[in-house]
Amino acid sequence: MRRFIGPALLALALAAAHPAAAQKPKSPDTPMILTWSPELQSKGYRTMEDLFEVQVIKRGRKVHPLPAAAKAIDVAYPYEGKTWTTADYMAAFDVSGVLVLKDGKVLLERYAMGRKPEDRWTSFSVAKSVTSTLVGAAIADGKIKGLNSAVTDYIPELKGSGYDGVTVRQLLMMSSGVKWNEDYTDPKSDVATAGTTIEDPKVNPIVSYMRKLPRENAPGTVFNYNTGETDLVGVLVSNAVGKSLSEYASEKIWKPYGMERDGVWVTDMAGHERGGCCMSMTLRDYGRVGQFILDGGKAGRKQILPPGWSTEATTKQIENGTGGYGYFWWIRPQGGYEARGIFGQGIMIVPEERLVIVANSAWPRATGRDLSAARTAFYEAIRAAAKAN
Repeated sequence: MRRFIGPALLALALAAAHPAAAQKPKSPDTPMILTWSPELQSKGYRTMEDLFEVQVIKRGRKVHPLPAAAKAIDVAYPYEGKTWTTADYMAAFDVSGVLVLKDGKVLLERYAMGRKPEDRWTSFSVAKSVTSTLVGAAIADGKIKGLNSAVTDYIPELKGSGYDGVTVRQLLMMSSGVKWNEDYTDPKSDVATAGTTIEDPKVNPIVSYMRKLPRENAPGTVFNYNTGETDLVGVLVSNAVGKSLSEYASEKIWKPYGMERDGVWVTDMAGHERGGCCMSMTLRDYGRVGQFILDGGKAGRKQILPPGWSTEATTKQIENGTGGYGYFWWIRPQGGYEARGIFGQGIMIVPEERLVIVANSAWPRATGRDLSAARTAFYEAIRAAAKAN
């Protein structure tokens, strides 16, 4: 595959994209993440903590086991006039890791691009789904009163703005009604400028920016992919629980569920974790996140999320033209649901089949119909192989 990103291709960084400059680099020479070379992708996606300021999500003493299934699988499936295997797909689409779990057991685990099992990989917008999961945990803890709570109850700096009357649920559905421009071809768009400067040292930079935006639609009526609001939900959670997102993720997921390695979470210009982007973890820990959701938000015998949360969050709450959208989860027309990030990151879950599929990649473009179609074909081949196993 051709491995460059030109100006025309940047326009493809739409639904799963994130503000390219909102995180805080350690060096002013760090290139904009959407334009990284193949070499920097391969290294940088594994070592985001070397390039950006991060917070650590600490693991606990135990590790949730992921035993091998009695029989492993591979795939051989037709696509675009030839037969593909897992190795073919990974090589053609710059995939660093694939993990398949069924009933919590490993059916398939592969690494490439020099990646090792202990290596983390960035999530991009997969982090959004983890952030929405922390909303569920905060509701279970009584720190957020409920999905119908007003956003301004937890981010009072938004009072008097377009967020008056907007609920937590409407934020999670990306339907606040606040006007937002996610056009990467426009250097003055919201997605290109939100959170990139500190306007008021006492207010988070994303909050400072978002409270100036006007209302465009009635809350809850129109889906509009808004990356800034996913960062806003991160601020909301940390305000509600009185802890950083990393501390809360450690307390509610990493330690009780048993992640194998600390995670890292890239921070914004003010040092707050970005609720919408750039959490890094190992391939197996991505699988554990998927299994945690599949199992209804339980860690051992302890219920971390409200009963029924996992089902509600991953059920279509609003129409988005591509199968539907839950609470920062994409609903798949082919069945199941997915946490999805640019450049080929994903956790795909099919509850009826007790199946979790994880893919980490370094696609040559942020997104594209050809890339998504190839991934879907691979996922569906995996599903067929898992059923036949």
